[in-house]
Amino acid sequence: MRADLAASYGEERLPRYTSYPTAPHFSPEIGAGAYARWLAELPAAASASLYLHVPFCREMCWYCGCHTQIVRRDGLIAAYLRTLRSEIAHVSETIGRRIKVEHIHFGGGTPTIMAPEAFAELMAAMRQSFFVLPSAEIAVEIDPRTLTSDMVEAMRLSGVNRASLGVQSFDPVVQRAINRVQSFEQTASVVDMLQHAGIKGINFDLIYGLPHQTVASCLDTVRRSLELGPDRFSVFGYAHVPAFKKHQRMINEAVLPDGLARHDQACAIANALKEAGYVQIGLDHFARPGDSMAVAFEQRTLRRNFQGYTTDQGEVLLGFGASAIGHLPQGYVQNEVQIGAYAQSIAAGHLATAKGYGLTDDDRLRADIIERIMCEFSADLGDICARHGAEAGAMLKSASRLKPLISDGVVRLDGDRIAVAKDSRFLVRSVAAAFDAHLDPAKQLHSRAV
Repeated sequence: MRADLAASYGEERLPRYTSYPTAPHFSPEIGAGAYARWLAELPAAASASLYLHVPFCREMCWYCGCHTQIVRRDGLIAAYLRTLRSEIAHVSETIGRRIKVEHIHFGGGTPTIMAPEAFAELMAAMRQSFFVLPSAEIAVEIDPRTLTSDMVEAMRLSGVNRASLGVQSFDPVVQRAINRVQSFEQTASVVDMLQHAGIKGINFDLIYGLPHQTVASCLDTVRRSLELGPDRFSVFGYAHVPAFKKHQRMINEAVLPDGLARHDQACAIANALKEAGYVQIGLDHFARPGDSMAVAFEQRTLRRNFQGYTTDQGEVLLGFGASAIGHLPQGYVQNEVQIGAYAQSIAAGHLATAKGYGLTDDDRLRADIIERIMCEFSADLGDICARHGAEAGAMLKSASRLKPLISDGVVRLDGDRIAVAKDSRFLVRSVAAAFDAHLDPAKQLHSRAV
C-alpha cells in the first residue's frame, strides 16, 4: 500500500456497507406499528429470506463484535427459542399468508448451542409458518469447538445445506490473545462430520489484524485451511471498538497490527487464496470457480446484505430474535437488542421492533450505487441514476469525497462510470463512502478502512 494512501485513508472509520443507510441511523420513530404495516403491504408475489439470531455462547471471544452473551444454563436458551417460535408465528400472521422463503441463515452468538431437538422444532416452526422452497439455502454459523454429532444429524434431517465455520486463526499465540483456543484437529473433525452428513457447502471465516498476528501466521492459517477444502472463505479485518464492546478491552492494543501491517496481511491472504484457485469476490470473500457466489460475481448479480456478500436476489429479509435486523422494500427494522425487552414484547403479543429507518428515493438511489461499488468495484452512474429518475451529473457533484480519490488515482472516472483502480481495491469502502449522504466522519462508530 502506498504510504500516502495509508496516511490519507487508512485510519478512517467507515461502514462495511452491509446496508444503506447503516444501522447507527435507525430511529425509534420506526417501531412495531410501522413494521406491521410494512409486512401487511408486501406484494403477493414477494419471496423472503429469514435471519434468526441466537445470542448465546459458552464463552466470550474477545475479538467478537456480535450481540451475544455467555450462558451456562440451557433453560435460558430453551425459553428464548420458545419466544423465537412465537415471533415467527406472529410475523407470518401479520403478513397474512405463508410467504415463499429462498434463504435461511442462523447467526449468533453460537446457533448450534441449542439442543438438537430444539433446532428441529425451530425448523419445523418455520416450515409451518412459511413456504420454505425445496431449493432453499439453509445456512448455520458454527463454532467447531462445541458442535456435536447429534446436532449435525439434526441439521441434516432439517435440510441444512451450508455451514459457516469460525476459524479466525490457527496460530496458538493469536488464539490465546483472543480467548479462542481451537485446534486444527477440532476444525478438521467438524468438516468431516458435516461432509459425511451431506452438508457440502462449507465456509471458513478468517480474520486479519488480530493481536500478535503476522503475515507468516496468516499464510500458515490459509495453508492449513486449504487442506480442508472449504468452498468459500470470508476474510474480515478485526474491528477494535472497545468503547462499544467492553470485552475487547481484554485485548492489548499494543500488540495489534497497524494499518500497513493489516494491509499486508489482507493482501497475503488474498494472494494465497487466488493462487489456490479461488475467485476473489468483492472486498472480503473468496469462492471456488463454479460456486454459486463466484457465478453471481461473474454475472454481475452479486448482492450485499447483513451477512455480507450473497447470491440472494430478494428484497425482503425478515429478522427474528433479539437485535435481529430486517429489510423490506419500505425500509429497515431492528428488534430490541436486550433479550429481556425482546421477550417481553413478544410475550405481550407485539412485534419486537425497537427502531428502524424508512427509505427515501434518494436513499434507494445511493444504496444501489454503493452496492454496485462494493460488489463490482465500479458503478455506471448514468444507468443507475436513470433507473431512479435522477441525473448522474448531480450525483457526482454531490459526492465531494470523490474528488481526492480521483486525484490520488484510487478512482477512475470515465464519463458517468466510476471504477476503483485494481491496486486500490482495499479502499473500496472509502469510495462507497463518497456517496453516503448520512456519513458523519466525527463519529468513530465503525472499523478502520484498512
